[in-house]
Amino acid sequence: MSQKVQIALAAGDGIGPEIMDACLRVFEAAGVQEQIEFIPVEMGERVFAAGDSRGMTDEAVETVERTGLLYKGPMGTPIGGGGKSINVTLRKTFGAFANLRHFQSLPGVDTVFSRAGVPVDIYVVRENIEDTYGGIEHRLTNDVIECKRLISAPGCDQVHKFAFKAADRFGIKKVHCAHKANIMKMTDGLFLDRFRAEAQHHPGIEIADVIIDALCMNLVLRPEEYQMIVLPNLQGDIVSDLAAGLVGGLGFAPSANIGDQISIFEAVHGTAPDIAGKGIANPTSLLLSGLMMLRHLGMLKQAATIENALLASLEDGVHTGDVRGDGHPVGTQEFADAIVSRLGRLPSGKEARPIPDEATANHTPPTRPSTNQLMRTFETIESTVAGCDIYVDTLITPLELAQRLERICEGTAFKLTMISNRGTQVWPSGSPYTEVVDYYRVRFELRDPAIVLGQMGQMPTIHLLTKVAEKFGVTDFQPLKYYDGKPGYSLAQGQ
Repeated sequence: MSQKVQIALAAGDGIGPEIMDACLRVFEAAGVQEQIEFIPVEMGERVFAAGDSRGMTDEAVETVERTGLLYKGPMGTPIGGGGKSINVTLRKTFGAFANLRHFQSLPGVDTVFSRAGVPVDIYVVRENIEDTYGGIEHRLTNDVIECKRLISAPGCDQVHKFAFKAADRFGIKKVHCAHKANIMKMTDGLFLDRFRAEAQHHPGIEIADVIIDALCMNLVLRPEEYQMIVLPNLQGDIVSDLAAGLVGGLGFAPSANIGDQISIFEAVHGTAPDIAGKGIANPTSLLLSGLMMLRHLGMLKQAATIENALLASLEDGVHTGDVRGDGHPVGTQEFADAIVSRLGRLPSGKEARPIPDEATANHTPPTRPSTNQLMRTFETIESTVAGCDIYVDTLITPLELAQRLERICEGTAFKLTMISNRGTQVWPSGSPYTEVVDYYRVRFELRDPAIVLGQMGQMPTIHLLTKVAEKFGVTDFQPLKYYDGKPGYSLAQGQ
């Protein structure tokens, strides 16, 4: 037999070790370990406690990079200060740019929709790397903290290509793009534009877009209208948990984080320290995530066999105590035993999964690159300097601020055109009812753009910045540019 596929294995914290043990027992009984070797790695709370702010050892990083696969239980992360979320760090570090979750009604799991006879079967594809999850935050003044939201065209392209390929593979006929482009016109606007661009390569799939708040309402009212939804990172995180609530909770929410080289399969619920060690935790989410991993490797027969045994167990009323439904709750290991005893059985209802012939693991470990890969989408766009936004820390009124800034920019190529506070214009027009804080954006634009636009680099804006910085506390600076003749910056609210 060929060499086994190696997979890094992190049991996790809290209930992680016991639900991981249950899943591995099911895998063993189904013959999965005949083709797979799990390599234990150190990640999570113990690594944080040892002083490593990454939450993972060097050996763990090396194993994941070498195998290209990680199967992990839930992990704790320090709240507030300390290390970043290890779950986010893993996805971002290893380029697992697409988060795929499947939410489906399960037999024996009582929900509002199961009682109403409304089936739920939704895939959520979440961009995994960018957005506010960049975690780029700064304290700017006494009263103001910012979080930068970064959306890139290559990042959008990666997740949209994955979504449409997945839709093709799953036989999905309609894909929705969810967004807030009516407010975040440039960031979410880019995400939506790249969705439409990728859709042109998949004419057999119907597309639609939906504003995120409307989507949340619709999912509660009419979940059957959605087959696959692709979203930016933060919105995707929230909608994923909402969708989990439609099918019984996070205990039934599998998760795969897919990259070009490295993929991570994990339970998305918490570590539940209050029940850790009691043997009552629900392993279903982690097991379903493991089935996504098996299918990712091509072990379709084993995945379908295990899933049918899981469905048959739930149909027979076997479930853990967190599940609302008929039958008597059992413990974690008893639930695993029930699944093992039903291997080879099909559920009696329509939920039965067909058993494919493909049963051989097929995986090529990644070759470690010598340097970071630069991704590009727009390579021929011309940019020209149009001015700058300077952010200042001050307590003076907008009118007084404007008067002082106009004196500072006299004799330069720029004029003061707008002052905003928390995104709302307060000069040259605005309302005295607009409450302000100690953080202003002041915008300078070219006095005569017809003459100067395109003939100047950014140094004049830097010179203007130094003049402003001599009089005010500067917290941030942003050059304003046109890209192929279109402004690469937004208006203020009310401008």
